[in-house]
Amino acid sequence: MLDDAVRTRSGPPPLIGRDAELAALRAATARPPSVAFVAGEAGIGKTRLVAELAATARGGPAQVVMAACQPLADPFPYGVLLDCLSRCGHRLRDPGPVTGALRDHLPELAAQLPPAPPPLGDPVAERHRVFRAIRQLLAALGPTVLVVEDLHWADERTRQVLRFVLADPPPELSVVATYRSEDLPAQAPLGRALRIPPGVTGVHLTLRPFEAGEVRAMVNAVLGAPLTSAHFAEALWRETAGIPFVVEETVRALPAPERDVRTDETAARWVLAETGVPALVREAVQERVRGLPPAARALAEAAAVLDVAESADTLAAVAGEAELDQLTLLVRSAVLVEVSADRYGFRCPMAARAVRESTPGPWRGELHKRAIRVLSGLDRKPLARLAAHAKAGGLVTDWLRYSELAADAAVAGRDVPTAIDLLCQVISDADARAEDVNRLAMKLCDNAVAGLHSPSALARVEDLLSDPRLTADVRGEVHLWFGLLLLRQTGESDRAEAEIAHAVELLADQPGRIARGMAVLAVPYLNTAPLAEHQAWLDRVEGILDHLPTRALRLAVLATTLGGRLIAGDPSAWDRAARLPAPAEALDPEEVRHLARAHCNLADACSWIGHHQRAKAFLRTGLTLAARVGAPYVIGAAEATAVRLDWLTGQWSGLEERIAELLRTYAHLPPVTTELNLACGWLATARGDWARAEAGFQAAEGAHPAAATIPVRIAAVGGLAAMLLSRGETAAAERQAERGVALLRGKGAWIWAGEVVPHAVECYLAGDRPEAARDLLAELADGLTGTDAPFAQATLTACRARLAAATGERGEAQRFYQAAVEEHRELGLTYRATQLAEAALRAAPPDTAALGSLAQTYDALGATVDAARCRHHIRSIGVPTPSPRGRRGYGSQLSPREQDIARLVASGRTNREIAQALFISRRTVEEYVAKVCRKLNAASRHDIRL
Repeated sequence: MLDDAVRTRSGPPPLIGRDAELAALRAATARPPSVAFVAGEAGIGKTRLVAELAATARGGPAQVVMAACQPLADPFPYGVLLDCLSRCGHRLRDPGPVTGALRDHLPELAAQLPPAPPPLGDPVAERHRVFRAIRQLLAALGPTVLVVEDLHWADERTRQVLRFVLADPPPELSVVATYRSEDLPAQAPLGRALRIPPGVTGVHLTLRPFEAGEVRAMVNAVLGAPLTSAHFAEALWRETAGIPFVVEETVRALPAPERDVRTDETAARWVLAETGVPALVREAVQERVRGLPPAARALAEAAAVLDVAESADTLAAVAGEAELDQLTLLVRSAVLVEVSADRYGFRCPMAARAVRESTPGPWRGELHKRAIRVLSGLDRKPLARLAAHAKAGGLVTDWLRYSELAADAAVAGRDVPTAIDLLCQVISDADARAEDVNRLAMKLCDNAVAGLHSPSALARVEDLLSDPRLTADVRGEVHLWFGLLLLRQTGESDRAEAEIAHAVELLADQPGRIARGMAVLAVPYLNTAPLAEHQAWLDRVEGILDHLPTRALRLAVLATTLGGRLIAGDPSAWDRAARLPAPAEALDPEEVRHLARAHCNLADACSWIGHHQRAKAFLRTGLTLAARVGAPYVIGAAEATAVRLDWLTGQWSGLEERIAELLRTYAHLPPVTTELNLACGWLATARGDWARAEAGFQAAEGAHPAAATIPVRIAAVGGLAAMLLSRGETAAAERQAERGVALLRGKGAWIWAGEVVPHAVECYLAGDRPEAARDLLAELADGLTGTDAPFAQATLTACRARLAAATGERGEAQRFYQAAVEEHRELGLTYRATQLAEAALRAAPPDTAALGSLAQTYDALGATVDAARCRHHIRSIGVPTPSPRGRRGYGSQLSPREQDIARLVASGRTNREIAQALFISRRTVEEYVAKVCRKLNAASRHDIRL
């Protein structure tokens, strides 16, 4: 087996991003005589484009003849044209007598050419006769596309003869020439401006670098599968400047391409940094720089070491007072580009890396030291860059000092990931002093918990646990922070709580330091332990809260424990919440961050127990505070809460798109993504997309049982049960509902019953087991005694209504239904209230007008399945539901029902599944699918895309 680093090439990938250019070339060559020039920098894809032109022309009336000029110090006169013509003997038809002048130049065609004419004795006349002979020979080839590549390397004679031919081209000839404008001896590709004669088709194309989307398409084409993440494509686009050759070579150089291209943005940057510069890219860049004059090369090396576009003065100061004409030479030759006004650097970061790596070590180190001297004199010192230059220049003390300053500045600027990366680099250095490691370890842990995902943070904090340089106190705190990070980034609650409990033991004589760890252990929704155990931890925290030394620490603890008490239904949480300072009080940034977390945690708790209006108020305040100080994790968790609140309160417009975007943004945070996937499952169920609903609920439970919080897990299995009930799979639904009820019982957390108990009751009644339903409701009522849980109380009322209806107690059922509808409406639960109103109507004499009104409410929400169920019920009782007169026509646009059908078809649902979801016949579905295909110009259902 070949080593992973050894890769063979299997030919070029499909042409990407050049459809318009290819079409222009094909159009030009289809209307001879014509000439087309294709300009672009090295690696931009000129050769790939003309190769595609040749491939598409193969088998057509015109032959394509291709040759490339070579970068020779003394190129052969007419060399590229003679190479082309030497291969065309099979196409010659009646060459004229003047073509005999080429017999000595084209021995391959000597037998087909007329005798050589006598010498003229005048070099100018002889050259003119050769020009005429080449044009005549091209005419004798018939329909021909002559492709001359790399015209910038052509000899002057070749340029002259091309100008001569194109001044009066043969009627069946098309010429396509590629060149790099930066390497031309003059501005024009043929040395002088070419005036295209009347009747000759002319095209001039300049190829641009790829955008990020085209880079993604190219990577997928190289790999032969759509594997590339948008984040990886974006990182690769920045690193390669979108130059196709560099993109392709980089992908081929990846250690594990099929894995690497799937990474997120931060990991993608790391992968590309570790991959290095591909060999062919490095050789091409280094060859280009070696050909520069020494002063210009020094400027290029200074620009590569600086690695950021800089002014001419800064470049000159680092390089050693280079002359302006040398910078001009670099810009004209496209080694450097003017990135912005008076800011010059490499267009492609990978090219800068290649130049940096080829710069001799002693000189490269001197350039880094010069960069420090120049940049440290600026009014606004670029601290992170100074740290990087100090490290590269071997200045360890300066590197540590600048890194810490840069990390502090990044935190102040709300760029926590950058701060984490800077601190990780210093701490991981074996030569860092113990006192520095201990101080920076605390900064790293604090920032890692406050910020979002950094691929090195979790691993680096774990490594610190065994770092012999840490003091005992600091090691205890690292255990604490590591446990918090485990909860946030992996969802491994058992392992996390073990780390936190160990930290509490290590720091037992320092209550100020252990309070946050105890507060986390008190949170009731992280594991399946009974609420009583968490209550014990809450009481321990309560005993030390007033003794904590700072308001920031007290706020940190309150932020965790208040939400924990409230989500457990503890009514005393409201009085305790009054201890929070008002947002308008003078607080330092750390206090504001904790206050933001407190409000967002209270919002989350309110959303689970049923105080939805209060939840929105807490959320607004929490998000405002978090944005003020830059608390990205708090914001991420709050956005997930906001999504769930919008689902619960019927604000579904644009919700699917918002969920998709947030899932991409917070893909690395299981506590956030599980909650987002829960809302995705709910939304898909309401729309009849069973496959997406099932995937959403399964993702909401997480990759392993501890990945999601207990309320999310209970809601996810409840959602699965509801979906299965909608599909008529009662036995499977009951298995899921029983899982949720078991979690409730084991936890003793009946306050979270609203998302699963109604479905368990429905399953029991469907199985003719009213006593099981009655026992479960009695258990629920007992569990809610003394709690603040309005949603669970409303759920209990609704379940009692369903049980009464199933057991024939119609009066009792209507009384309970009316109360349940009112309770749900007061909580803002529009969708649930509408479902209960529908259930009440089904338990009463038929009222088609009321059912029709409910169907319209469902339509307004976007609850496709529920609206279809209502209308199906109206039809089933024999009442026609004609379309109202004057209803708008949709023309070529999809109607709402057609959009529902299209969405389900696009998600892979069969006609039978769609019919079942929407309560219509398969024949009706077929008719709708045909309409959708016609309106979307789709050849078949497999081509329907939304």
